[in-house]
Amino acid sequence: MSELVPGGNLPLPGGTVTVRVPGPFDVSALITDDSGTVRDDGDFVFYNQPSAPGTRLDGATLVVDAGALRPGATRVTVAVSPADPGTPLSGLPSPVLEVTGVGGRPLARFRPPRPGEEAVLLLAEIYRRGEGWKVRALGHGYADGLAGLARDFGVDVVDGEPADTGPAGTASHAPLITRPTTARPRAAAASPAPPAGGAPRRHGAPDAEGVLGAVNSSRAEGGSPPVVLDSRLVSAARAHAATMAAAGRLGVETRDGVSVYQRVVAAGYAYLTIGEHLVSGPRTPAELVAHCLRNEPSRRTLHDPAFLHAGLARAAGGPHGDVHWAAIWARPLSPDGLARTADDVIGLTNRERARAGLPALGADPLLTAAAQAHSADMVARDFYAHTAPDGSRPRDRATAAGSTRRTVGENIACGQRSAAEVVQGWMNSPGHRANILRPEFTHIGVGFAGGGRAGTYWTQLFGG
Repeated sequence: MSELVPGGNLPLPGGTVTVRVPGPFDVSALITDDSGTVRDDGDFVFYNQPSAPGTRLDGATLVVDAGALRPGATRVTVAVSPADPGTPLSGLPSPVLEVTGVGGRPLARFRPPRPGEEAVLLLAEIYRRGEGWKVRALGHGYADGLAGLARDFGVDVVDGEPADTGPAGTASHAPLITRPTTARPRAAAASPAPPAGGAPRRHGAPDAEGVLGAVNSSRAEGGSPPVVLDSRLVSAARAHAATMAAAGRLGVETRDGVSVYQRVVAAGYAYLTIGEHLVSGPRTPAELVAHCLRNEPSRRTLHDPAFLHAGLARAAGGPHGDVHWAAIWARPLSPDGLARTADDVIGLTNRERARAGLPALGADPLLTAAAQAHSADMVARDFYAHTAPDGSRPRDRATAAGSTRRTVGENIACGQRSAAEVVQGWMNSPGHRANILRPEFTHIGVGFAGGGRAGTYWTQLFGG
């Protein structure tokens, strides 16, 4: 096996190559041609989009089949970032890239210089040289995270879509870099559409081995109301904990390709907001609660007053017999709750417009119907994009809903757990901000759906 230094390269054998970065990291990859730019957002492989032709991402492991890359692709650049967005790379062990060939044969390893202020580090590139392929060690990074990385490779870092300027206009492409802020690891396979809401089933769920009492005691100390067990959430938690324990690995997505959010909606629980603690190690309810209180983001989730119901489970297994916990917190979906959430998004959007001296947007029921349908469709058909699998785009959806607005624009986002969080995220992105502050827009519709890969899917559809 070769130990690479920055700039060093090594010829690769034929067949698939596996790149792994063990530790608390997220791995990403960008597929480019010789110009070093992507063709479209489908060339960016990361936690919310874990596959592309010739590449497949599973946690910290990227499998590359160079012969199956999309036509014209000549390079796969591998990057790493902290799995916990609040932790700097400088606060983690130095990442080590391991490259193996067919059958797991070790090929190369690269330990870059210890990161400083960088939030994302380029580790290596797999590139074509003549008729063969090589791997080259890199080791430089970006202080502004995945956004800076993606921009340099030609990805438009907005979930929003600039306005279509009318029937003769064209809407430019705008992709999908939104990491779930409170979610832990990554995405999963397709899930069923969320079922209709309804009264939660609060009976028939055991006390989850005494955890509920410790949880509610802590919530009371934090000034939050108690949560009650819901049998559907308990069922989802049990399945997720057991699958994590069997693999000896924590994750929002387990190795069977199912996310905790998919388990929740498949169990029959449609939610308005959701949170989770996926933990290994604690052996008692008190230890679990102490673990959940160890930092501010985790504490906020445990004490969030919005949550009404819980699903709690633990399972032991894996190579070391560790105890794996799945704690799910949720508030059920209701028509009134959905309407309030949409109103909150509109109110916060109009507050930003007022600060810019712009008139408020009016709620449009036709745009609302189209936006809600798109959010639900992204969950049901397991995609995250402005262009749906059937080829429909924002203007098509608005027209199908009966809207005759001449100008249409769209913002989308996934993973945010509140109206305030999603609007703030949009305002922090130039493309989204431009849509929100576009003077030509006069009306808006908002859609929200829970489930799927990221847990929550948001749509703003603008018209003017």
